[in-house]
Amino acid sequence: MKKIFSFVFFFLIFFTISAQKSKGASNNSIPSESNFWSDYPNEELADFLISKMSDEELLAQIFMFGWAGEEPSALLNQWVLDRGLGSVKVFGWNTDNTEKVAKSISMLQQEAQSRHLQIPLFVATDQEGGWIRHVKGDTTETPGNMAIGASQYPIDAYYSAYYISREIKALGINMNFAPTVDLYTNRDSSVINVRSFGEDAEFVGQLGSAFVAGSIAAGVIPTAKHFPGHGDTSSDSHVKLPGVYIDWEQAEKRELVPYKYLIAQNIPAIMSGHLLYPRIEQDPVSLSRGWLHDILREKLGFKGLVITDDMMMTGAWGYAGSSSEAFKRAIEAGNDIILSSRTAELDERLWTMNLSNIRSNPNFREIVTTAARRVVLSKLNYFKGGNAAPLYPEIARLKEQIPDREGQKFFLSQACRSITLYKKGTFPLQNNGGKILIVGPSDIAQGVESPFFIEAKKRYEGADSYKINYDGLGPIGIDWNGNQLEYMAGNYDTIIFYVPNEEGAAIAKRLKNCGKRVIILSALAPIPVMSGFDFADTILLGYSYSNFTYQALFAALAGEFEPKGTLPLN
Repeated sequence: MKKIFSFVFFFLIFFTISAQKSKGASNNSIPSESNFWSDYPNEELADFLISKMSDEELLAQIFMFGWAGEEPSALLNQWVLDRGLGSVKVFGWNTDNTEKVAKSISMLQQEAQSRHLQIPLFVATDQEGGWIRHVKGDTTETPGNMAIGASQYPIDAYYSAYYISREIKALGINMNFAPTVDLYTNRDSSVINVRSFGEDAEFVGQLGSAFVAGSIAAGVIPTAKHFPGHGDTSSDSHVKLPGVYIDWEQAEKRELVPYKYLIAQNIPAIMSGHLLYPRIEQDPVSLSRGWLHDILREKLGFKGLVITDDMMMTGAWGYAGSSSEAFKRAIEAGNDIILSSRTAELDERLWTMNLSNIRSNPNFREIVTTAARRVVLSKLNYFKGGNAAPLYPEIARLKEQIPDREGQKFFLSQACRSITLYKKGTFPLQNNGGKILIVGPSDIAQGVESPFFIEAKKRYEGADSYKINYDGLGPIGIDWNGNQLEYMAGNYDTIIFYVPNEEGAAIAKRLKNCGKRVIILSALAPIPVMSGFDFADTILLGYSYSNFTYQALFAALAGEFEPKGTLPLN
């Protein structure tokens, strides 16, 4: 009898120990008073933290909200303090004062640290470089992705990400929604445009991989977008749901190629696009479990975070019928973080309905718990990895960190490598060939000269200026400016014309029969100057309106260096 008792006793002890090991941190191996910063293996600690979270905390951990003013609203503070919001997003409408951005981030992180588990916030932004630069203020306006594609050097992608990331990291921003690895396949796209590295899928994958490596080296989490590809549509998901009408075979050979590169590199995050590929799946990608689970995770092998694009875009809630239904479907599809540019009200249906779903639907609870654990584990790996952005930025040091001094030198050299001589005529242009008229953007502020003209006058001192506000010209504005320039052209030998868009190209084409030397300096997408300009003497492509690009364009035109950039489009 004693032997049987001993055997049973031993078996119970063995079973208990085995059960504890199998459950890991969710049992008593980690003291109940532990928190995010406790010294335990990340996998075990993630299980422990999830086991200690309420239903509200689980759901809040997978939400990311933005705020509209210069400083976080009282509502956003409530989400962080009372519910344990997992992430926040810094949008472009609250970033002119970089010191205020840093102070706001510090305050929000302090609030997160005041909670019982002390889980820090992911703080994200869109700092792609070039055209898309949500954190403004003192940060650097860089030449951007298409300029990197034109330089043909992956090291330019690496250091662009590195210096961009160093600036936002100093502010306490730890996640960047970049790189954009959409292919520039639709020439009419006003959404992707020069945000793309180019058209070749393999090359975009290589540059995207270099960008990711630079971001990680600087200590900021990169997020590739917009999965599986936004480049083959001219529609904007802010306004409506874009359709991409290609089949699986074409998507796999083209759109998905950059993601294969990035997944092989273990990219930590990917953004799902509000995009419809009707020949592959019937639901938008961001709301499709077929895309996010079956294709992205199972077929492509992605292990990191899936983050939605802004759920306030019409492409998301308009398709789902409401924001609450869109949030629910995004969660069910397999997104780990649901992004909203608008901070939800505390009792809004997108919260109450999904909280009710957690409590009534075991499958939904499992999906939310899996997502929350993935978020928490990502935070543990990042914040305990030794190279994380500070929770509390050093306000006193911001002036020496932003703009990045090393970055300024790099971005000028990178802009020079990108300049493309698309058509060569009387080139370079010396400042001794008669009267010159320079046509360019109007002053950026009253009494402040445009950087474009500052750079122009350094090389062509005696030149006259004609300034145009290129935004929203319309047919009347195009015609009026065209008439003015046709009349003025007779007084000059050379006209240097800045073309940033289709409207600018339409005005420039009015000089077709003026009989003068016309030099075209293209900014942003080169598409408007790639046809209809046989009359132009010289065409230089710059790909952005950053000061570095202006410096490089005029330096190249004046013969200070030989432009060797390559147009990254077929």
